[in-house]
Amino acid sequence: MKELKGACIFGQSGGPTSVINASAYGVIDTALKNPNITRVLGAEHGIKGVLNDRLFDMSQEDADELRLLKYTPSSALGSCRYKIADPDVDDTDYKRILEIFKKYDVRYFFYNGGNDSMDTCNKISKYMQKVGYECRVMGVPKTIDNDLFGTDHCPGFGSAAKYIATSCMEVYQDAHVYDTSVICIVEIMGRHAGWLAGAAALATAYGAGPDLVYLPETDFDMDQFLADVERIYREKGSCMVAVSEGIHYADGAFVSEAKTSATDGFGHAQLGGLASTLAEVVKAKTGAKVRGIELSLLQRCAAHLASETDIEESFMSGKMAVENAVIGITDKMVGFERDEEDGKYVCRTKLFDLSDVANTEKKVPREWINEAGNGVEQAFIDYVLPLIQGETDLPKEDGLPRFAKLKKVLVK
Repeated sequence: MKELKGACIFGQSGGPTSVINASAYGVIDTALKNPNITRVLGAEHGIKGVLNDRLFDMSQEDADELRLLKYTPSSALGSCRYKIADPDVDDTDYKRILEIFKKYDVRYFFYNGGNDSMDTCNKISKYMQKVGYECRVMGVPKTIDNDLFGTDHCPGFGSAAKYIATSCMEVYQDAHVYDTSVICIVEIMGRHAGWLAGAAALATAYGAGPDLVYLPETDFDMDQFLADVERIYREKGSCMVAVSEGIHYADGAFVSEAKTSATDGFGHAQLGGLASTLAEVVKAKTGAKVRGIELSLLQRCAAHLASETDIEESFMSGKMAVENAVIGITDKMVGFERDEEDGKYVCRTKLFDLSDVANTEKKVPREWINEAGNGVEQAFIDYVLPLIQGETDLPKEDGLPRFAKLKKVLVK
């Protein structure tokens, strides 16, 4: 191992989760304790903080506040959706990043995010190698969408899945209160991968969940959907449906009426409004009372219902990113592999090449979706269940969550 001493920068990017700060704590705490890392800097709003020279000195934070990051939702340092160009087309950003790295003697760069964030991480890593600047770059995974290549699952997914399943069980109870019939349509996040919508089936497996679940891995047929809903409604007097926001017709067009309303910084459609759209169609077809429910941001910020397994694995991913970088590893993302010991679920870290992970989406296997395309098989349930286990130790103050309060002292 070649010893490399210097500062590190840690940044967060993309959509937040209820446990992304557990990964941040894993990186920050481990880096602060490592003698080879001379300074721990946090980037304000991800890579934008590097470009704008807005970096926080993490050594100025109170240790107790940093510990609270494990239970604090959203991105404590601020996030962004900023796509850096291909360096062969425009290397302006890269020259600026290199300038900042040299200014603070940054020799370690840790970036916490999903597909697009791993693309950013990969581009920076390759550029630093090209120009001969020694800097070890490690990706720390994050996405409730659970769609990162290679890794068995992603930090953030387990907690979101737990929230979705729990919320569906609660909605189910509410929807069955009156002697009047009702149809509930619950819209769940997921543009191209249906892991989150599939998690609603956990509620069904435990007796109080949706009758129908639609994922974007299969083409959506409105006529068949209406026939399914009407059949169940007539049989049971009620019907509950979970739909991924990204369900689409055979021609690829999103069912959501909001499909062209906006795009994010990476050109992805900003979806929404699907539940209300389907509710109107179903009401016109059946004449029933129909409720459209959009879980929206609650899926990714519900720290009060986070999975302890997810929290600890998220922390582990950040910790292992630092430990691997210090021993000489670079250009990798820390991922997970699943194992069993004495019949019990075990998670271990595994490294993946950034170039393999960047912009590659992992979808729900077709064999885990039923033949009709309106539900999931037991294999999906068995996959998700270990990831939602354990309760959070979220501290409370006067009955309310006590989240981390960082000073965010800018470096000089």
